[in-house]
Amino acid sequence: MNLHDLLHDPALRQHEFPVCRNRVFLAHAAVCPLPHRVAEAVTQYALQATLDDQELPVRQTLYSDTRERVARLIGAQTDEIALVGPTSLALSYVAAGFPLRKGDNVLIYFDDYPSNVYPWMALAQRGVEVRLIPTRELGRLRTVDVLGQVDENTRLVALASCHFISGWRLDLPALGTALRQRRIAFCLDGIQTVGAFPTAAEHADFIAADSHKWLLGPCGAGFLFVRKSWHEALRPVVHGWNNVRCPDFIAREEITYRAGAQRYEVGSHGVLGLCGFRAALDLILDIGVDTIAAELLRKRNWLVPALQAQGWNVLGADAPPAHQSGIIAIHRPGTDMPALHARLQEAGIVLSLRTDRQRQHYLRFSPHFYTPDEDLHRAVEALKTP
Repeated sequence: MNLHDLLHDPALRQHEFPVCRNRVFLAHAAVCPLPHRVAEAVTQYALQATLDDQELPVRQTLYSDTRERVARLIGAQTDEIALVGPTSLALSYVAAGFPLRKGDNVLIYFDDYPSNVYPWMALAQRGVEVRLIPTRELGRLRTVDVLGQVDENTRLVALASCHFISGWRLDLPALGTALRQRRIAFCLDGIQTVGAFPTAAEHADFIAADSHKWLLGPCGAGFLFVRKSWHEALRPVVHGWNNVRCPDFIAREEITYRAGAQRYEVGSHGVLGLCGFRAALDLILDIGVDTIAAELLRKRNWLVPALQAQGWNVLGADAPPAHQSGIIAIHRPGTDMPALHARLQEAGIVLSLRTDRQRQHYLRFSPHFYTPDEDLHRAVEALKTP
C-alpha cells in the first residue's frame, strides 16, 4: 500500500479507513477514527485472550516490538522508550521526577494544551519558578521568544511541538540545539506532530505522545522518550512490580529499578491499546513520515487560500514553511462558530471547535494523509451554505 493508491482508489481507502464511507473526517488533531488494520489487531487479540491467560498471546513480542517501532519513528534507541500511556501521565512523570531545587526555573507556554501546563505549574509548590513565554499571537512560538526568557537558573523548557489551535510548529532543530548549548533540558509534548511531521529525538531530552491523534492508534496507548543520559537523574515517581526488580514476584529490601526507560513502566500494560498501537505504528512507518508531512503541507497549501477567498481569518496563514503543520484554524467576525460547527457535523463533515482564552471560537481543520482532495473541497464548499 502506498499514498498514491490510497488517494486514488476509493475502495482501498474505504477498506483501510472505514470512516471515509460516511464521513468527511478532518479532526485528527482531536481524536482519530481507527484504521481497519488497527481495529482488526485489537479484535484478533481480544478473541485470543478469551482462551487463556490474556497476556500469553503477546507476552514475548508486543512490548519489545512497540518500543522498537517508536524508536525507529523518532530516531531513538529502544531502551529510551517507555510505554506509559497518555501524554498527560508521561509529562507528569517528567515534571515530578526531574531534579529541581528551590530557586530553579522552568519555562512553559501558558496557552499550550493543559496537559503540558498543569504538571509544570504544580512545581511552584516545591519553590520552583514557573516562567511563562509571552507571544504576539496565539501559539506563535519562535526560538528567539524562548531564548529571551531563559537565564542561568533555567533548568528545563517544556513546550508542545505544535500548538493545538494555531498549528504553529516549533523549529525543533534550532531550538533543541540552542537549549543543549545552554545545558537546558527540553521536554516536548509531541502529540501534534509525532506521526505527522518529523519529530526527532536528537532535538529533545524527553518526548511524550499518545497515539490517538496523528499516529492513528487507540486512546491511552502512548510513549515517553527519555534520553539515556537522563535515566539515572529522572527519578521514577511511581513504583510497582514492573519497574522495580522483584524476582519471582517477591519484594526485596532495597529498591532497584529496571534498566533503561522501563524503569518508568510501573505495572501491567494496557495490552489491548498496545496491540492497536503497534499496528498503527506499522501503518505510519509503511507510508513514511516524510511522505505524510509533504502530503499534509500540500493539503494546507490548497486549504489556506481557499478559506481566505471566502473571507475567513486563518491563524498562521503567513507562517514560514518550517512552522506550518496539518492544523488550520479559522474564524470570522459575526459568524456563529458553534452553530456552524453543529451544522457541519449534521452534514457528516467532522471538524473541531476550539476556543482561546479570549473566548474566540475557531473551526479547526486537521486532515490526514489519506484524506482525498474531494473531501477538502466538500468541506470548504459547505462553509458557504447559510
